[in-house]
Amino acid sequence: MGRSSLSLSAIEKRLRSQAGSSLSAPDAASGAEEGRVGKAIGQRASRASARVATTGKGKAGGGAPARAAGQVRIVGGAWRRRLLPVASGPGVPAGLRPTPDRVRETLFNWLGQDLGGWHCIDLCAGTGALGLEAASRGAASVLLLEQHAALVRQLRDLKTLLNADTVQVRQGDALAVLRELARRPASIDLLLLDPPFDADWYAPALEAARPVVRDGGYLYLEAGREWTDEELAGLGWQRWRYLKAGQVHAHLLQPV
Repeated sequence: MGRSSLSLSAIEKRLRSQAGSSLSAPDAASGAEEGRVGKAIGQRASRASARVATTGKGKAGGGAPARAAGQVRIVGGAWRRRLLPVASGPGVPAGLRPTPDRVRETLFNWLGQDLGGWHCIDLCAGTGALGLEAASRGAASVLLLEQHAALVRQLRDLKTLLNADTVQVRQGDALAVLRELARRPASIDLLLLDPPFDADWYAPALEAARPVVRDGGYLYLEAGREWTDEELAGLGWQRWRYLKAGQVHAHLLQPV
């Protein structure tokens, strides 16, 4: 009887072992399959996240469109949020530097959002960012003056793209145009002066600009350093507002 009991016990163990094997094999296969499915889902999610991060698609809300390299955004006015291309390639000067969004927004907060009836000149138009902001806010006339032919072509394309009837584009030298305008004194409400930071003609331009701007008008000066009150007063200007943003020193001046 002891042998029968041992044999029965052994049989029960074998049956339990077989039952365990028959149950564990599918479980293992199922676990492996779930692992493969989970991995695939994770990979697809990662790729989708990467696409959203790269293109901005799938972003909730109605924010401004994502700006790619080589674009400038109009901050306010009729063309608010419009993304405009920036010229590149042969003939475009190195270090082309559109005025940052934050600085433009602050400048036109200082000036007021409605420039209806104003006559404006962007002396070193470059990308056109400053002058087009003025036109977007209703300026009666805006002259975009630029020396480089490649940028002049781009500015004319932008004028056409925006159907900007109040905007004129001209190729020329800033100092020469200021001396020409001095024959019609006090004719400009807003003069925008944003030369390359390494330009050596800031002071001559400020001096030549004084008779051009009407009393109560404004000159916006963007430079790589702060201009002191003493320097500006010697050239016929007083500082009304000032902002430093990164390397940009933004001055809003009025005639003394």
